[in-house]
Amino acid sequence: MCFRKDASLHTRESFHPKVSNACKQQRTGTVGRFKISKVIVVGDLSVGKTCLINRFCKDTFDKNYKATIGVDFEMERFEILGVPFSLQLWDTAGQERFKCIASTYYRGAQAVVISFDLTDVSSLEHTKQWLKDALKENDPSSVLLFLVGSKKDLSSPSQYALMERDAMRVAKEMQAEYWSVSSLTGENVKEFFFRVASLTFEASVLAELEKTNARRIGDVVRITSNDNNLYQSSKKNRPKCCQ
Repeated sequence: MCFRKDASLHTRESFHPKVSNACKQQRTGTVGRFKISKVIVVGDLSVGKTCLINRFCKDTFDKNYKATIGVDFEMERFEILGVPFSLQLWDTAGQERFKCIASTYYRGAQAVVISFDLTDVSSLEHTKQWLKDALKENDPSSVLLFLVGSKKDLSSPSQYALMERDAMRVAKEMQAEYWSVSSLTGENVKEFFFRVASLTFEASVLAELEKTNARRIGDVVRITSNDNNLYQSSKKNRPKCCQ
């Protein structure tokens, strides 16, 4: 595995049986047709949020990127257990002056990625505030949390060992899953986003399955000729030209 198991809240090797069965029976509700899961990426200025998203979505790395103003987003499409699924990745500004603008886009997130720089201990310390800001706009019980250390390629082995120890502690306090990545080399980037997609997909399908007990997800409601036509006007209400 490319992440530490003791830093993971989700160590199962496969999808929830309910999710697997629903996909086999093509009973995933709006998931796969209209469902777009929102993922917000937050963190200090210059920790590598934009580079992380660009490495995954465009397979590019630009060390001379311009700081994000407000927010930006990318759409990435997946197929999970044979079901189409999309992630909307929101890249938010890390500058204080844009924080109010960015925070208006936090609402409705299925996952929150809190990013920090593995060579900057202060950026790790600030992750708790970023999480607090993100959870003001979302239900903490229904959001998946990920703590991501970037710029692994710039961190020496001894420096990384110390930062990883502290990051693991912070991730545990947050109840987040910890990952370390390098957008320059691409290390763990694809694996990380596949992980995010898989877990948000599973959560979305489970939410659909729990929506109603009246009928199963994906059931077709058929209207027969014996049913009352609710749109047909009664004879006394029809205009004379139609009688």
